Amino acid sequence: MKKVAVGISGGVDSAVAALALKQQGYNVTAVHLYCWPPKSEIDKDGLTREEWIKKNGCRADEDRDFALKTALELEIPFKILDFSEEYNSKVIKYFYDEYEAGRTPNPDVMCNSEIKFGLFLSWALENGFDYIATGHYAKLDDDKLMIPEDKHKDQTYFLWKLTQKELAHTLFPLGEFSKTEVRQMAEKANLSVAKRKDSQGICFVGNVEAREFLARRLKKNPGKVLNNDGREIGKHDGIWFYTIGQRGGWEITPEAQREFAEDGVTPVFYVIKKDAKDNVLVVAEEGEAKSDQFEVGDINNISKTKWNMNNLIVRVRHGGELIGARGMENNEGLLVFLDKPIRGIASGQSAVFYKEDGECLGGGVIE
Repeated sequence: MKKVAVGISGGVDSAVAALALKQQGYNVTAVHLYCWPPKSEIDKDGLTREEWIKKNGCRADEDRDFALKTALELEIPFKILDFSEEYNSKVIKYFYDEYEAGRTPNPDVMCNSEIKFGLFLSWALENGFDYIATGHYAKLDDDKLMIPEDKHKDQTYFLWKLTQKELAHTLFPLGEFSKTEVRQMAEKANLSVAKRKDSQGICFVGNVEAREFLARRLKKNPGKVLNNDGREIGKHDGIWFYTIGQRGGWEITPEAQREFAEDGVTPVFYVIKKDAKDNVLVVAEEGEAKSDQFEVGDINNISKTKWNMNNLIVRVRHGGELIGARGMENNEGLLVFLDKPIRGIASGQSAVFYKEDGECLGGGVIE
């Protein structure tokens, strides 16, 4: 009987992943990854753990309790792995460093590669498990990572850094199910998490807005907001509080307000550039805020499938549109030409590539 360590988060998806594998005859162990907050972060604030969690709205203890309930209800072994210091140094530090440098990071991608399919997978193999499994909505077809049946919940975007080494020891039990079916399976099995709401925040941190989380370490640093012609039209609180493609969120200067009033219309502006060196945000109206080409570095090819550079499909944000594209390899990586211009192509974010049949080919970091 194959042994599987299932990452149990305390949510319904990972619970049903464990349920499905148990029903399929695997020897299943529930493993809860404790990643936030680390002791070093709590000590830095001079608070007790309980005080820190209450102050910061962290739901780590609640998640752990639901994870344990799931294991008890499924009658499977339960273990907690503390990766909190590693998560802080590998994922959270990256999150702050990238924003401070004027880029837009993707902590979920980093968490998957460094923690779930890095430290967790290594621990599982060292302890005699054949596989790890998660509640990701993704499918495996031999050596290929595929878009799941529930395309609305597709999470392959976050998995582009995986290689054959990780996939050979990974199971994605939810690949054939819709979210509705997952909820129904949990209810039928009388799992406590059946109706628990999904977490919407930063991976493992909980339901906290990115701006609020950034403000814990990155303080306000007011600067100018310029339009595409280089004219000052506003003030911002610090470039790290804004993302490429963001609509508004800064203060318009009185002079610009008067000018817009005279014209009888207030334009809608989107962030198109973050200049970390000069602490400047550049914004443009929608027509000028779109682009149809960008460069990608740090390319990872998931399987042995050869990319057809004349017939690619790309996604530049989770849940974003799948767009036809062509690629041209250069010394830096890949120059991508989209079939149509789009807004919000942000350096530091991931560009993930697909075939028409739904295979996730891999991806890279937008330069």
